[in-house]
Amino acid sequence: MVNLKARRKEAGYTQAEVAAYIGLSQPQYSAWENGKSRIDHISLEKLAALFGCTVDALITKSETTSVRIPVLGEVAAGIPIEAVTDIVDYEEIDAAMASTGEFFGLRIKGASMEPRMREGDVVIVRKQDDADTGDTAVVLVNGDSATVKKIKKGPDGISLIPTNPAYDPLYYTAAEVERLPVRIIGRVVELRAKY
Repeated sequence: MVNLKARRKEAGYTQAEVAAYIGLSQPQYSAWENGKSRIDHISLEKLAALFGCTVDALITKSETTSVRIPVLGEVAAGIPIEAVTDIVDYEEIDAAMASTGEFFGLRIKGASMEPRMREGDVVIVRKQDDADTGDTAVVLVNGDSATVKKIKKGPDGISLIPTNPAYDPLYYTAAEVERLPVRIIGRVVELRAKY
C-alpha cells in the first residue's frame, strides 16, 4: 500500500495539484491514493521528489511485511492442521496474500507430481474444504497422510490425478468419498522449488 495521502497533506498539496504535476487527471491520481490502481516506479520517484521524501517513505509497512507460515512434513488424517507438530520449516508469504485466508506449507514427498513438483519442494496451500476441477489440492484419504494431486470432480465421484504419467489416477466413488472419507483440506496456490 502506498502512503500518498498523508505525504501529500504534509507537503500541503491538493490532489489536483499533484495530478497536474505528474501529468494525470485528478481521478487517476485519486485511484493511486485509494489503492485502486498501481503506481509505476518513475511516478513514485516524481512523487517522492515533490513531497521531499524517499520512495521508501511512500511505501507503507503492509507492502513490505510478510507473514511466516509453517511448512509441514506430513498431514495425517484425523489431526487438525493447527495440531500438527511436524513443522519442518517456515516460509514467508506477503501480507496481502495472508489477509485472504489461512495458509500452510507442505513439503512434497514422492514423485507422483513430477516433473512440476519434485520431492522436497514446498507448496503453499490455502486452507479450504473444497476445490474445483483442475485445481491442485491437498487431499486426505482416511488412514493415510495427505496427498497433493490435481482434482477432477464428476457426478459419481472424484479423481485424484498425478502429473507423472508413471502413476495412475486414484478414483473414489461418491460413496467412498463419504465412507473413507476423502477430504480436501486445501488448494495449492504456489510452488516453491528447492534445489
